Amino acid sequence: MADAQAEPLVLLAAGGTGGHLFPAQALAEALARRDIIVDLATDHRAERYGNKFPARHIHIVASETLRSRGPISIARTALVLGIGLGQALRLMGRMGPAAVVGFGGYPTMPPVLAATLRGIPTIIHEQNAVMGRANRLLARRVDAIATSFAGVVEGEPALNRKASRTGNPVRAMVLAAAKTPYKAPGRSMATIRVLAFGGSQGARIMAEIVPAALNRLDRDLQRRLAVVQQAREEDVTRVREIYRQAGIAAEVAPFFVDLPMRIAAAHLVIARSGASTVAELTAIGRPAILVPLPHALDQDQSANAGVLAGAGGAIKMVQDDFTPERLAAEVSALASAPERLVAMAAAARAQGAIDAAERLADLVQKMMRSV
Repeated sequence: MADAQAEPLVLLAAGGTGGHLFPAQALAEALARRDIIVDLATDHRAERYGNKFPARHIHIVASETLRSRGPISIARTALVLGIGLGQALRLMGRMGPAAVVGFGGYPTMPPVLAATLRGIPTIIHEQNAVMGRANRLLARRVDAIATSFAGVVEGEPALNRKASRTGNPVRAMVLAAAKTPYKAPGRSMATIRVLAFGGSQGARIMAEIVPAALNRLDRDLQRRLAVVQQAREEDVTRVREIYRQAGIAAEVAPFFVDLPMRIAAAHLVIARSGASTVAELTAIGRPAILVPLPHALDQDQSANAGVLAGAGGAIKMVQDDFTPERLAAEVSALASAPERLVAMAAAARAQGAIDAAERLADLVQKMMRSV
């Protein structure tokens, strides 16, 4: 039996990566402003974020990612998810949440499935332009589907009837950065600020290609550059040395805690195209060269980059084409056409949803009132 509470309780369920946890965090903050208590169900990977997530309690629920289609992997995944489902059913009985919201990743499955079995209103949020495997497995069972992009469930009437586009919620730091308007560099002597980052699965390729590309630019253009680059610990010294020898002003570090503000300060961003990256680029409104992670099973990054490139807010470059020569040519062309950078920034901003967290919170409250 759930404890009596003055305020309703909503359980958020998310995989333990930033791509899932950041939008969950933004929703948690929006719900807190509405006097709704929030708990989080996730996996052990979330422990790296410490106690930064704004939840009353964080519940670790057993989960396992399907790593291959072999029978042993399938059996292991099913067994661990079954254990997690048992844990989640007991958790639902103790908590009695008014709604459960899933943000994707296999850790979402036990809590959301347990909520459907107990008749608790359920919502899943899909951050990418294509639906991930965990959300796909849950989509027909949940009560509502929120999407970051239009057309995610197009052609599927049963899903489309309960789908609405809210956008991808972004953190308060991103909303603050979004207040900075875009100002293109001048054509001649003005500084051009370039930001390059790749996340845990992209920093290596960025360290290999971006410095080599910028080292190929005309000397006059190199003198105008101010580069900020995320690089792995093992690459930092090498990347710094390339920039030093080229006479390019550069700040290189393994991690930037203020990355949204770095995005806002940039004239051009070179990055992967994960959901959080695209959400932040569109919220802040910055032109980008996007290089999707090539081996993702759902090809979500390719779809994300395709949406932004199709809208005119980015250049999409498949990894096989991401060479120093090609990147140097793109950067040089953009530097000589500041009006194109301005247009790309505006197109990116038009794809953003600054109020996504509030819109998703509205949907959560609507589902809470439906029972």
